[in-house]
Amino acid sequence: MATWNSRGLRGSTLEDMINKTNEKYRENGLALIQKIPTPITPIKMEPETRHITLAYFEQKSTVDYIGAVQGIPVCFDAKECNTDTFPLANIHEHQVEFMRCFEKQDGVAFILISYTHRNEYYYLTFKKLTEFWDRAAEGGRKSFRYEELEPAFFLPEVPGILVPYLNALQLDLNSRA
Repeated sequence: MATWNSRGLRGSTLEDMINKTNEKYRENGLALIQKIPTPITPIKMEPETRHITLAYFEQKSTVDYIGAVQGIPVCFDAKECNTDTFPLANIHEHQVEFMRCFEKQDGVAFILISYTHRNEYYYLTFKKLTEFWDRAAEGGRKSFRYEELEPAFFLPEVPGILVPYLNALQLDLNSRA
């Protein structure tokens, strides 16, 4: 069973940036997105500070974020990658299944990837994720390469918005029409 300190706080910087982006979107009336906390059970705590130093996850998480953008239900996960090859093992089967069910309910599911070594953000559509996922299930690559990604879904820099994913969401919606 995975424990909290064995995984460290991977992705916490990206999540902080997404949280600030979501606050800005909420303040501007564009979206209402909430971070879904992963329930943990503390095992060890520092008595003086009451900080949790070891814990285990109570259940499998679904996705990191869920909410609505202009009336459209959305859910997404945030992932970091420090190379040009993204291992699909970083996305869990139960997450893909949750996103699949979410999409069947006319929601929009996606993954935001921070390519930390490039200082770039990417919006991975659920459609593209399933292409990679199915390829792996059929015995193909268990990862995808930076070069395989659709250039239009790299997030441009936007003043005042740290991870500006709304334009990519619009592009995703347009591609479904």
